[in-house]
Amino acid sequence: AFDGLSAEAKISQYGKLTANLRAVPTLRQQIRQKINPHTVTLLKALNQFITEAKQNLPAGCTKLAVIADNLDRIVPVIQESNQTNHEEIFLDRSEQLKGLKCHIVYTVPISMLYSKRTNDLRDIYGDAQVLPMIMVRTKEGKIYQPGFNKIKEVISKRVRQFAPTRSLETDIFESPEALERLCLMSGGHVRNLLLLIQTAIARTETLPISLRAVQRSITDARDTYRRTVQDGQWSVLADVYRSKQIHNNDQYRQLLFNRCLLEYQYFDDEGERQCWYDVHPLIKGIKQFQDAYAQLDSQP
Repeated sequence: AFDGLSAEAKISQYGKLTANLRAVPTLRQQIRQKINPHTVTLLKALNQFITEAKQNLPAGCTKLAVIADNLDRIVPVIQESNQTNHEEIFLDRSEQLKGLKCHIVYTVPISMLYSKRTNDLRDIYGDAQVLPMIMVRTKEGKIYQPGFNKIKEVISKRVRQFAPTRSLETDIFESPEALERLCLMSGGHVRNLLLLIQTAIARTETLPISLRAVQRSITDARDTYRRTVQDGQWSVLADVYRSKQIHNNDQYRQLLFNRCLLEYQYFDDEGERQCWYDVHPLIKGIKQFQDAYAQLDSQP
């Protein structure tokens, strides 16, 4: 029984259950049925743990903030009730999610922010902060230098941890061209950027990272995107590539969730926020996309 355990022990037990959920997906429903009756107990244990943590903050710190990361990567599933698991988590369980006695940031799947439940989310949690991609190209396809420099800064900060004196463009990468290609092909998506770098490093025996290793990394990632896109979606991607806009329906939401479509933002001269969308740069080199775009472009 959880009630007789300390806060640390309760959290540890729930942690083990979570690990089992990841390791044995077939047990999920069974484990959830066992966890659900103890949700209140878990919430109390977490709040007790948070209270104790607040009492041991570093000097000068008075508040605690928690980031619940990777929730945006939960794959949407339609339940028997005809609602999604996203709705069950963020709406049906909102009282529990808001019940922690600290500042907390939840990473919501972007597809939910384009769903019919967006206003419900706002009523419960307030305005959601959509984090766009770092804009490395403009809508017209030109390199956007401020965003490009920011992406390079992300890489530089990572490199500085283990090679503070090495040049990014000559010691880490064999040429500025190799670095530029990697940055641009990420589409300004930091997670994709780091995965591309990780794959390029895995194909490198000694520094610097060659343009060939970068290209192999890009090719591998592109093949993953090729397998992600379904047959009927190539024409949708081609349409977004031409218009830089999306329609708010399930097909477009799925492509946003899969990061086949990326969202960018900027402020115009009047200070108004403007959003535009584009196909992930890796997809632009796929033949099925090129064929779909050529067919669309040939239409009047």
